[in-house]
Amino acid sequence: MMKPNPAIFNIPAVVGWMIVLMVLIHLFRNVVDARLATEFLYRFAFIPARYGADFFPGGTPARYWSVLSYAFLHGNLEHLALNCLWMACFGSALARRFGPLRFLVIAVLGVAGGAAVHFVAMPNDATPMIGASAGVSAMMAGALRFIFVAGGPLAAGRSDPQSYNIAAPTLSVVLSNRSVCVFVIFWLAINLAMGFHNYLYFGAGAGIAWQAHIGGFLVGLLIFPLLDPHSVRPENSSI
Repeated sequence: MMKPNPAIFNIPAVVGWMIVLMVLIHLFRNVVDARLATEFLYRFAFIPARYGADFFPGGTPARYWSVLSYAFLHGNLEHLALNCLWMACFGSALARRFGPLRFLVIAVLGVAGGAAVHFVAMPNDATPMIGASAGVSAMMAGALRFIFVAGGPLAAGRSDPQSYNIAAPTLSVVLSNRSVCVFVIFWLAINLAMGFHNYLYFGAGAGIAWQAHIGGFLVGLLIFPLLDPHSVRPENSSI
């Protein structure tokens, strides 16, 4: 009799389909001719300067759809693989707890929040921003609100389905957890270091859009209790 697959390989369907869609879009951009690939990029990438000019592909309508569509485009295979890996890890944990609909809501809000923060930081930048990192950062932040707490998936050290449904504590309690603090500090340090490196060597607007990562992370961290059916909400405590 065969043993059931470990839960780590049982990626929720909504996460799996998002990964498949990103892979298919990346393959499409790599099989079409260079001219069409470039037009596709500028039509669907998030470009802050688009909001002050009409000459970008897609025109005015692209100002609305690019706030979300940029998340499905990736610069290269490494960029795509990294986002798929982090989504499979943290997105799966969140999807198991939230279900597909609420999971998609936090993903969409994270992507949009990342675009908003990037725009505020660089409103005139004409460099296309692409990648699912802001949405993945929102998933990561949402998962951090329960995976390390007592009884959570990582704290329990096992893949017990019930560990994904424990009552999540308030934000102040989560941020007092040593594992969460170490993870957040490490994650912030990496993003700030990458941002400084790219600014120093390539100039503003080049390289990794770390502002969008932080924007998505903050959205996921703060919006989590509004969507979570298992959060503890004492009357006199913070979110």
